[in-house]
Amino acid sequence: MVEAGRSPNIEILTNADLISLKGKPGSFKADIVQRPRYINADDCTACGLCTTYCPRHQEDDYNEGLNITRPIHIDYPQAVPATYYIDPRSCLHLTHDTCQICVPVCQSKAIDFSQQPEEMTLEVGAVIMSPGFGRISEETLAKYSYGKHPDVVTSIEFERLLNPSGPFAGEVRCLSDNRHPHKIAFIQCVGSRDIGCNNGYCSSVCCMYAIKEAMVAKEHNPEADITVYYMDIRTQGKDFDAAQKRALDKGIKFVRAKVADIMPWGDHLRLTYSTLDGKHNFKPFDMVVLSVGLESPPDAQKLADMGGFKLNKYDFCATDTFTPLATSKDGILVAGAFNGPMDIPESVTQSSGAAGIAAGLIKKQRGKSLIHKTYPDEKEMGDDVRIGVFVCHCGINISSVVDVPKVSDYAGDMDGVVYYTESLYSCSQDAQEVLKDKIKEHNLNRVVIAACSPRTHEPLFQETLKDAGLNRSLFEMVNIRDQCSWVHANEPDAATDKSKDLVRMAVAKARHIQPLPEQTVPVTKSGLVVGGGIGGLTAALNLADQGFNCALVEKQDTLGGNYKKLDHTKELIAQVKKNKLVTVYTNSELQQTSGFVGNFSSIISSGKGAKVKETTLDHGVIIIATGANEHRPETVLGNTVKYSQNIVTQSELALQLEGKGKSRAPKSVVMIQCAGSRGDDLNYCSKTCCTTAVENALTIKKINPDSQVIMLYRDIRTYGYAEDLYQEARQKGVLFIPYEMDNKPSFAEKGGKITVSFFDPILQDDITMNPQMVALSVGMVPEETDTLSKLLKVPVTADKFFLEAHVKLRPVELPVAGVYVCGLAHSPKPVNEIIVQAQAASAKAAMPLVKGYVTVDPIVSNVDKGTCIGCRLCTSLCPYQAIQMVKDENNKPKAETIVASCKACGICASHCPTFAISMGGFTNEQINSQIEAFGSGIKEKEAA
Repeated sequence: MVEAGRSPNIEILTNADLISLKGKPGSFKADIVQRPRYINADDCTACGLCTTYCPRHQEDDYNEGLNITRPIHIDYPQAVPATYYIDPRSCLHLTHDTCQICVPVCQSKAIDFSQQPEEMTLEVGAVIMSPGFGRISEETLAKYSYGKHPDVVTSIEFERLLNPSGPFAGEVRCLSDNRHPHKIAFIQCVGSRDIGCNNGYCSSVCCMYAIKEAMVAKEHNPEADITVYYMDIRTQGKDFDAAQKRALDKGIKFVRAKVADIMPWGDHLRLTYSTLDGKHNFKPFDMVVLSVGLESPPDAQKLADMGGFKLNKYDFCATDTFTPLATSKDGILVAGAFNGPMDIPESVTQSSGAAGIAAGLIKKQRGKSLIHKTYPDEKEMGDDVRIGVFVCHCGINISSVVDVPKVSDYAGDMDGVVYYTESLYSCSQDAQEVLKDKIKEHNLNRVVIAACSPRTHEPLFQETLKDAGLNRSLFEMVNIRDQCSWVHANEPDAATDKSKDLVRMAVAKARHIQPLPEQTVPVTKSGLVVGGGIGGLTAALNLADQGFNCALVEKQDTLGGNYKKLDHTKELIAQVKKNKLVTVYTNSELQQTSGFVGNFSSIISSGKGAKVKETTLDHGVIIIATGANEHRPETVLGNTVKYSQNIVTQSELALQLEGKGKSRAPKSVVMIQCAGSRGDDLNYCSKTCCTTAVENALTIKKINPDSQVIMLYRDIRTYGYAEDLYQEARQKGVLFIPYEMDNKPSFAEKGGKITVSFFDPILQDDITMNPQMVALSVGMVPEETDTLSKLLKVPVTADKFFLEAHVKLRPVELPVAGVYVCGLAHSPKPVNEIIVQAQAASAKAAMPLVKGYVTVDPIVSNVDKGTCIGCRLCTSLCPYQAIQMVKDENNKPKAETIVASCKACGICASHCPTFAISMGGFTNEQINSQIEAFGSGIKEKEAA
């Protein structure tokens, strides 16, 4: 949010409503009314003095009404914009024309009660609808005694209880009597998968966030007894199953049950539930958490009427499988939970994809209204070292364990430190302004910030340094959250001592930090897409739509991949072949790649045998869309598999059902889910298997309504709108029978006769039957990711899928700049999600192509040619070919860094026999100073 708030090309209109939208792609007019804040945002310093004088109280909406605030307030410390506003619903002056105590109190004269609603008209080329999601109705929640007992809370309220900035500063307490709850129950599917409240869909996110909240609660109180009551655990996302395994390891219990009632019982709540065996159970709990689903936003119909687009039957935005980000109105796109219930990574991916499509629509106007950000000239360093140390509380993420004031005061006694302080949230917008002011006020020429992860926050602080006139490399960040407060949560004294050590070492290094030059290099304005399936085709076309040349490389002799039979894929293939900006290389493979973001050079080999032809391509970005293959395990649930006409995979069954034979639908079939998945062979859920199986079951029932279809499953994962298919299958007579891994079904074929045996938890009996067919729901395995990962120097997960740079913030980017991923190469997913991810990857890839240049990270290797002996060891070791040999004035070979290719791994510096190579920001002098500082701390402790 801070990055969006400081961008000169993003205008943020908060407290605003859309009242009218008219036009067509490339020419829309949006009428906006902005409600008054009654505070001038430009004048407000967010000091908070006004709140201390305001006599009125109101419920804190941000904290779900679990806390009180004032009519004049800011929702949370990291809010953007970081200015207060006055709530007209409870302000005494705005409701009763009295008071105004806050006006003379405000030192900056920012309060202005004369403000009126402001109407404006925006002329835009494209519109993205992203209003988020709504709330589950209180009527639905009341079925679980919500509102009747204070210790029945929603998962959103429980999240605020867990949050460091929440009403109890992260300490979980019962709302009835303020005690710590020992026994906590989570109830899943509240307001989801519930036709009683017209929410037949699955909200997709509830299982995972319940597991996360349960684990956080367990970390707060390791003795807590936590039980999750569920119908199906739907942890279908990438690595989400692993999260459930961690929860089980922590002692969190999962019970498949239907909760019938929650009622007060003395000082506790009594939970009444029934299990599949028909038994009714009663359990006491201190607190019950309702895992609420995602509802459509309350003004969905109003937005649809204004925009002229359609909603689906659940009042979410209606989209098509093959155009998942397009509304029914041309030029109006949709992203996030308004498209349908989804998690954060999917929402971020959709937003990138929608932005890329919008950029394609307005490419003719590209750059015409662009504001280029300028920075003040870098000030002279001077001879004196002037270090500022800023220690962050991070709410109570850090300060609940680490004694932040003590760490801050400790830093003040160090050589070179001329200013030291602490802040509640160093990453907030107002804290960034304070940082800039203090740099100027105290003439700081080096900055040390002790806070959280540099991985996510270092660029934010470096940008602030540039705004203050400092070189961004004059900065050192200490991670006292992950490395101190989190890992030593039960050792506050040790965590504080460790924080002191880290700060002392950072200050020692900061004394030797020097400015490093930033370099920019031009970009080759074309892309390379590896993989010609539906994801690769979509990515290539989207790059072309934005005006860039693209090479599409496919290993097979035809395009289309796993979905080549789809009409949509055939249409994409036709569009690609017609597009003059896309060059297709079939029967081809990527053999070699060198270079760096903006300037890659790749060798493509085409053909086979003696007819192999090599082509060299220069391009600026790479998109990996290599897809995945069907997994065909030899053993399923302990049963040896011999595939035949009677034992098939779901894809083979789907192919058979597409035929025209009268007997193409089996008279009886047993479908076995998670065949070779989720620990049976593969460790993960392939996300699409359950939906595919249900679709096949419905097709069978359509062809032959008398067919017997039985599905043996662990958890039915028809998430999102696919839940409708699951409901339909049940209504049409498909039997769904769960199995446990400690009592797995068995099957075998002998003499053309299949025997299947399983335990029925409802009948409480072992069943043996002889179906005509067994259909195995097998998973997906990535294709050749090991080879590509070594070629492009990008990491893969333990399951061999490509590992994104950040699961939430950068879901389609890889750690190597300029390389992006989409589709099944990233993780298993259905067609609509493949398309969205391809659109997002192409949108991200287009960014350096649009800019025309890239900035090279200054933390690269540097060769002292006077010390270099030309041994060439560094050139042989560099995994990125970032060092070349050149001749000096005496015609002697010397090493030289190609800075744009260097990834600052340090291999060259650590192996140089003459210490001729140093790393920017990690020189020998800096590292040695840190080591010495750590040693001096040990001596201090020993002396004490």
